[in-house]
Amino acid sequence: MSELSASPTPSSPTPRAPARPARLVLRAAAAVAIAALGFCAYAVAFPANVPEQVGDIVENLTGANPHPVVLQRPPVAPLSAMAQLGKKLFFDPSLSASGQQSCASCHSPDHAYGPPNSLDVQKGGLAMTQQGYRPPPSLMYLYRQPNFSIGPDAGENDDAPTVAQQATAAANVVKSQKTAGGASTSVEMVPQGGLFWDGRADTLQQQAYGPLMNPVEMANTSIDTVAEKLKNTPYAKEFNALFGARVFDDHRLAVAEAMFAISRYQVEDQSFHPYNSKYDRWLEGRAHLSQAELHGLRLFNDPDKANCAGCHLSKPAKDGLPPMFTDYQYEALGVPRNRKLAQNQDAKFFDLGVCGPFRSDFKDQTQYCGMFLTPTLRNTSTRSVFFHNGIYHNLDQVMAFYNERNTDPGKFYPHGANGKIDKYDDIPAQFQKNVDVTDAPFDRKFGEKPAMTADEIRDIEAFLKTLNDDPVAAN
Repeated sequence: MSELSASPTPSSPTPRAPARPARLVLRAAAAVAIAALGFCAYAVAFPANVPEQVGDIVENLTGANPHPVVLQRPPVAPLSAMAQLGKKLFFDPSLSASGQQSCASCHSPDHAYGPPNSLDVQKGGLAMTQQGYRPPPSLMYLYRQPNFSIGPDAGENDDAPTVAQQATAAANVVKSQKTAGGASTSVEMVPQGGLFWDGRADTLQQQAYGPLMNPVEMANTSIDTVAEKLKNTPYAKEFNALFGARVFDDHRLAVAEAMFAISRYQVEDQSFHPYNSKYDRWLEGRAHLSQAELHGLRLFNDPDKANCAGCHLSKPAKDGLPPMFTDYQYEALGVPRNRKLAQNQDAKFFDLGVCGPFRSDFKDQTQYCGMFLTPTLRNTSTRSVFFHNGIYHNLDQVMAFYNERNTDPGKFYPHGANGKIDKYDDIPAQFQKNVDVTDAPFDRKFGEKPAMTADEIRDIEAFLKTLNDDPVAAN
């Protein structure tokens, strides 16, 4: 056989290298995966720096705030000499007739400057055995409370009408509807601002006067009595240094200066307005909310659910001031009568808030009867007594009332002699039209499904706990 016709000897095939395009695809896929992971990590760490849709996804997954803000807090500085005097006055029980009750007795710094116990109302008087009239509100954040007024602020108007004139003009205006995140539905003028449950004091100095001569609180019989007590305190020399050697010659002046000192303590000491809650940190992008807290916040702001933000505003102001969780206005909620209060043993007695009995200038403005101040919800879950008459003692009870007051009123109100539910039993029949039945969740009708489920209420309460401030070191 010739060389040309000989068959070649078979041999093993040589392995072929992968095609170059396939390698490029794999490398590209790996690069994309790494970039995606990196972007996800960046989005989680800095949700404010990514597109809004991505930030919302990060919020849903991690509880981070994709839209952080810079909150403007009051400056922190050492207390002035005036505020230091006010602090001593605030904690001094010798200024009461019993010698046992100070401002701090009812406004405990360990309880967000609110009541230190779960009593419906605090006890006071000469022997510390008399029931108070209403549970003490917290003293925190009151430095931002506006003065009492009716309707829009007319403070820049030299010819501004008096509060009584404003009230008369607003007598027949239809009540506006409040929705979370929405504007008022009418030009209605409503009571707003002021201190105490009925707004009868405008300044912290006026507020401090209130308990001094109240017979069921500090129970002093006169300004002269209080002035003599101030003159005999261990810190009386501080009065002389601040107000002059003859300050105690004028008893009214001495007491007025003492009340001013207490007000300065409340304004200057950071513990009255720390703005250091978890929610504040979340607003600034320094904390994450749990899934329950985040869901609770959304329900809180939902006008068709809890609608809490309709009155308890939850967003920072445009100037960066932290939200106060109140619109400073007044509402008639129709909470049940507290029959354990001494004053309510008189069946003809009714605490009507703005209409009296502890202020008399609005007794004829019956459109406001039954209205009480909307308090801040900051630190509300630290409280163990709620509403103006102390009828409820935990958030479960409060939320149940809001959720089912209209859908199942028999859970909250007694039955009358005729067997019918005595709804709004702490407001005389002629004033019950003032009760809010338009704002959610009060807009439900008898027998309808409540606005919130039990699980939703638990999440709202979880969110409310994020409004609790952390303790602040003594100044």
